[in-house]
Amino acid sequence: MNTAEPDTVVDGHADNRDASWVEHCGRKKIQAHHLERLAMVYVRQSTPRQVLEHVESKSLQYELARRAVAMGWHKDRVLVIDDDLGQSAQTADQRQGFQRLLAEVTMEHVGLILGVEMSRLARSCKDWYHLLELCALFRSLLADQDGIYDPADYNDRLLLGLKGTMSEAELHVMRGRLEEGKMHKARRGELFTRLPIGYVFLPSGDVTMDPDQEVQTMIRYIFEKFKELGTGRAVARYFRQHDIRLPIRYFNDRGRPVPPLEWRLASPEGVYEILGNPIYAGAYVYGRSQTDARRKQAGKPNSGRIIVPMEKWKVLLLDRLPAYITWDEYLANHERLQQNVSRWNTLGAPRDGFALLAGLVYCVRCGYRMHVTYPVSRRAVYACNRRLRNDESPPHCPRIPAAALDPLISCQVLHAVEPAALELSMRTQADVEHERERLARHWRQRLERTRYEAERSRRQYDAAEPENRLVARELEKRWDEALARQRQVEEEYTRFQQATPAKLSVKDQQLIRSLASDIPQLWDAPTTTPTDRQKVIRHLVEQVQVNVHGTTELVDVTIYWKGGFVSRHEIRRPLRRYSNLRDYDQLVRGVVELYSAGHTSPHIAEKINAEGFHPPKGKSFNAVTIRTLLSRQGVSRSLANTLVDTDSFEPNEWWLSDLAKELELPSNTIKGWIQRGWVHAHQLSSGSQSYWIVWADSDELNRLRRLHACRRTPFPEEITTPKVKPNGRASRSKKGR
Repeated sequence: MNTAEPDTVVDGHADNRDASWVEHCGRKKIQAHHLERLAMVYVRQSTPRQVLEHVESKSLQYELARRAVAMGWHKDRVLVIDDDLGQSAQTADQRQGFQRLLAEVTMEHVGLILGVEMSRLARSCKDWYHLLELCALFRSLLADQDGIYDPADYNDRLLLGLKGTMSEAELHVMRGRLEEGKMHKARRGELFTRLPIGYVFLPSGDVTMDPDQEVQTMIRYIFEKFKELGTGRAVARYFRQHDIRLPIRYFNDRGRPVPPLEWRLASPEGVYEILGNPIYAGAYVYGRSQTDARRKQAGKPNSGRIIVPMEKWKVLLLDRLPAYITWDEYLANHERLQQNVSRWNTLGAPRDGFALLAGLVYCVRCGYRMHVTYPVSRRAVYACNRRLRNDESPPHCPRIPAAALDPLISCQVLHAVEPAALELSMRTQADVEHERERLARHWRQRLERTRYEAERSRRQYDAAEPENRLVARELEKRWDEALARQRQVEEEYTRFQQATPAKLSVKDQQLIRSLASDIPQLWDAPTTTPTDRQKVIRHLVEQVQVNVHGTTELVDVTIYWKGGFVSRHEIRRPLRRYSNLRDYDQLVRGVVELYSAGHTSPHIAEKINAEGFHPPKGKSFNAVTIRTLLSRQGVSRSLANTLVDTDSFEPNEWWLSDLAKELELPSNTIKGWIQRGWVHAHQLSSGSQSYWIVWADSDELNRLRRLHACRRTPFPEEITTPKVKPNGRASRSKKGR
């Protein structure tokens, strides 16, 4: 903000011109209360370049202060606001001077606002009408080269509104003209803001590859490692592990690179920027990122930028620039990057989870991809989330534990790669040696660069005058730093040569051949991570479709291999209930018949396993599972009925299982009460089997229900003390122990 200065030379013609302008504008609109306030001159130019080059326009705006004096304001009451030089009037968000002007108007400090034209104040109707409303409310005037306007007057307000509309329309016309010029240049493939690393401008303006061979090697190295590792983060992680640095260039305001070139540790963001840029495939692209007005944020001029899909690019010209990869390779990389994103409709990148088929399993029943959940640590389950996505009602699609499906796929994959064991060992040896050669080439180029920098620092020091110690000391310091970096890189290169020789030793070759000859051992080795197994499976398997037979344990598995081959298999999944087993009725009949024939539980389990039956969980039956099966079906109780006829029971006597069903309690709960003496009960023995008979009349049933519902400990004695039993058999209780 500047205070208007009086002219040092009085120009009579200029004074006469100002006087005529004041008379033409209408002095009658200027009242005494206007002169008591400030006259504010608003100065603005749209860009910093205009500020530097359009000097006459800026001078014309400053001269408005003299016109304010001619209209009657004292020179000390004329203020110039020039805070917005270099700011566009498209919006008022970044214009501090315009915000200051509005604040002064609302405080009734402003009598007159002067500008060369209305477009200097605002090119947005929203901001323009906001200013008019405030000026009309607080009785401030507006003035330009054409006259003085009172926003409270209808005719002046109509004219000001028309000028504001024309100003905004002019902005759109200028923007459209500039955009069309940019698009015309872009369609020729000549519009560049800045070039990515690996490319430079020639003096003629053409684009070529960076002449630095180390830069070219690093760019190609990134694409090669991405082809091997599959994710950008894995590439960045590999580069950091081997201390491989990526080149970085800085740019000036015009998008031109600023030397020198810097080398920094690889970051995932830098790797993804290279992998996703189509210029490395020789394609010229314009409009890959566009502005979404809905995402614009106040105070952030660069916000709202989004990456749009390929079909929405404004310009795409193939084979226009020197390429590091082919266009087909770029499309393959682009598709792989899209599939690496974790979404319901993508494969997703291999991860550290224990499920080997994440992203590959499909449910035949609904056709959707099954996702992986971990309800228990280290126990993965493939589940279909169709109902969650479509808001459908049950029934749910079945869930399949990874422990049931993964071993089948692993076995099939190992069987598929077994014939290629010899070729695998030879290829592995060649790959290891090739990788070591690439790392060695990187270290040689890095060492060559540090030697050049040290030699260049020496030449600069030698070229300096020895007497000029102010310069010589600084150049000597830089030379010492360059020599220190050279020694450090030489030591690291020596350690690398010792740790990883170019050729594999005989011991290493024998180790590779032994591992390749026993692929299952390599597959199950502790050093083989779940991510490694997932990568191998994805190289061979396209997808796996599963189809569960109703609610049974049987699952049909169809493997679609890369190359078109299809194989079909059947597996069993664990269940929670015996009743869901496919051969449940046949199983029960067999167990009951064997039990009725007097066979023991271990012998029944052996017979059932030999016939091919399986329990809901586990691989085979044992004595415990047989007894559990009999107990849950009430088979053992029905056999006990043959020993004691229920008609011969004393009044109110129950089989324990029947009482548990009546009270809707677990049998083990009643057994615990028997052990504590809280109920009357006695046992009926038959050989190695024994059965509990419990006495409980209606009063006892009510007491036992209250006992089960009680949550207060210790339990009150009135609900734990059994009722006195009429004379009869001895019972196990507090009274009869």
